[in-house]
Amino acid sequence: MFLSSLVILPLLTVIAVLFCKELKQIRVVAFVGSVLQLFLVTYITMGFKIVSVFNFKNNGSIFLLEENYNWFPFLNIHYHVGIDGISMVMILLTSFIVAAGVLISWKIKELSKEFFILLLLLAASAYGFFISLDIFTMFFFLELAVIPKFLLIAIWGSGKKEYSAMKLALMLMAGSALIFVGIMGLYYSTHSFDLQIISQTIINPETQKIIFPFLFIGFGFFAALFPFHTWVPDGHSSAPTAASMFLAGISMKLGGYGCLKVATYLLPVAAQYYSPYIIALSAIAILYGAFATMMQTDLKYINAYSSVSHCGFVLLGIGMLTQTAITGAVIQMVSHGLMTALFFAAIGMLYERTHTRQVKELGGLLKAIPFISTIFIIAGLCSLGLPGLSGFVAEFTVFVGSWQRVETTYRIATVLSCASIVVTAVYILRAIASSVLGPLKNEHFFNLKDAAWNEKLAAVLLLAGIIIIGVMPYLLQNFITDSTVNIIHHLNGSK
Repeated sequence: MFLSSLVILPLLTVIAVLFCKELKQIRVVAFVGSVLQLFLVTYITMGFKIVSVFNFKNNGSIFLLEENYNWFPFLNIHYHVGIDGISMVMILLTSFIVAAGVLISWKIKELSKEFFILLLLLAASAYGFFISLDIFTMFFFLELAVIPKFLLIAIWGSGKKEYSAMKLALMLMAGSALIFVGIMGLYYSTHSFDLQIISQTIINPETQKIIFPFLFIGFGFFAALFPFHTWVPDGHSSAPTAASMFLAGISMKLGGYGCLKVATYLLPVAAQYYSPYIIALSAIAILYGAFATMMQTDLKYINAYSSVSHCGFVLLGIGMLTQTAITGAVIQMVSHGLMTALFFAAIGMLYERTHTRQVKELGGLLKAIPFISTIFIIAGLCSLGLPGLSGFVAEFTVFVGSWQRVETTYRIATVLSCASIVVTAVYILRAIASSVLGPLKNEHFFNLKDAAWNEKLAAVLLLAGIIIIGVMPYLLQNFITDSTVNIIHHLNGSK
């Protein structure tokens, strides 16, 4: 039950919030619950690092802290959970963003109880997804997260919120339908939903080639795989700040994680067969997202379209099928989760004070609200890959791993993806210069209040992760190396 407490704790917090009557109580209970999640994940992380050393030496097992309960015997469905290095860093990312999201939402007054309940349900579903070793259970938690996302946007969103919420829900449901078909294909091929059992079962190569597109494209809907990315700009731009942080910071990582740990890992022959197509779509997403971002004037749309580009690096790293590239893809998932959550938090703070997200209407905010403007600048610099921040480490690792593929088409895709850095620098520097630098464009901005304690704490929490990864990337790499080695061995063993 130790690992299951990651799911139970947010649910207990939901129950506690239900019994709260005052707004202050709701905020405090939600915050305490998110802090307890952060402490629990930190404790599990420390324990994982200690136990993994002995576990790998003794019996070679990849997954630790396993729990396995027979859930639905008739169909051989188990509640089977466990963690490896990749899932460990994903739940660590989730705990950071959930805590920051609760802090950023401190001033939510309309239906505040319902808002925090939905946010906590999203946390529970994300934890459940990342720790699941039974792919049916994983699918269960993936589906559990869709409705809270829909409600958060439809009720607390802005702009075309009903349209954006409906579009998000329908497209993610479409992706889920493809995933379900793929999962059932795996089940009828192996008579199991267990990830470990399926990985040890030899599946006919032709069967793999049939199942793989369903799984990879299905999870690709969540990971902004081109051309199934169109829900991202509308969903992010209409969502409230905390929901935007969760959508970009965690929900899109569910897709990347599924593409790697389910589609690629379980169907290695098909992954190698479809590799050129994945890389082509990833390179298109990277360039399309970068150039589309240049055309945006709304700060949220800028961050949303740039997320399409940055998530393209995740899929590019997975598609290259080298250990370095896959390591870069995992680091990029963590880096982008922290970076884009910080960016959306800064944009939300700016919008709350200026009541506009239009770049042309802002300017000179560094003089009026220096803390928020500084956070905005740092998030932007991380996005463009400034050395010393996590974005540089992640993208550089993906590029190095991609260049290890010597085929001409792979090298061309790598060069084109590298070229996107220039475009990213253009739109990020332009957004920073127009929004927070220069003279104040509006005299009313002189009276703006800088970040409150809760906003500062949320920003510092995310910023700490960005800087730690940027300065000491080996800390993250040490966690995921054994898992990436296992994936590569599995891929090579299928040849």
